[in-house]
Amino acid sequence: MRGSSPPEACHVLPAAGLRDPAVSFWSLREDSRLLAVGALKQLDPRHGEVKSMRTAPESLGMGAGRAMLDHIIEEARGRGYTRLSLETGSTEPFAAALRLYERNGFVRCGPFGGYKDTDFTRFFARQI
Repeated sequence: MRGSSPPEACHVLPAAGLRDPAVSFWSLREDSRLLAVGALKQLDPRHGEVKSMRTAPESLGMGAGRAMLDHIIEEARGRGYTRLSLETGSTEPFAAALRLYERNGFVRCGPFGGYKDTDFTRFFARQI
């Protein structure tokens, strides 16, 4: 992420952030091969954030990202969240992710959770 995001708009969840009790992290594997990862962070009792969605380069276009996003949405629904938000980039390396989020009911919104608005950053949310 750091290679394709300006420093002021790079919000990578560091490994230590996975220890935060508000964060749940999943990996999707086929046999022992990593296909995708994703995390869900509770912002408040009704609002969650999609964090760290990534698909392995060799798994792009195979549905791994969609499967991970579906899992995160279902987990958020099961927790009783009514809103699910995310922050991502806007340049070409993020084009597939932007299409995935939009196809899955996410719509553009303003900054949330302390993020700053930049020309690079895009914010999305959907009701659950």
